[in-house]
Amino acid sequence: MTDTKLWYQSRAVWGAIAALAATLIRASGHDPGIGGEAALADAALNIATGLGALTALYGRLAAERRIVK
Repeated sequence: MTDTKLWYQSRAVWGAIAALAATLIRASGHDPGIGGEAALADAALNIATGLGALTALYGRLAAERRIVK
């Protein structure tokens, strides 16, 4: 890994940001509503967290360039 890229060009960084954002939304106690809406919002946050984490993992494993500031 001798080439470099900026932080915003990294799949790992964007995956981590997505997972963090979904986690912060859940931790903020945001109330999406009652019944089916709440279940749908909960499922969407779970999916966003999982996809963000998987993207971060894949991005880091597939990386061919180092990240610079």
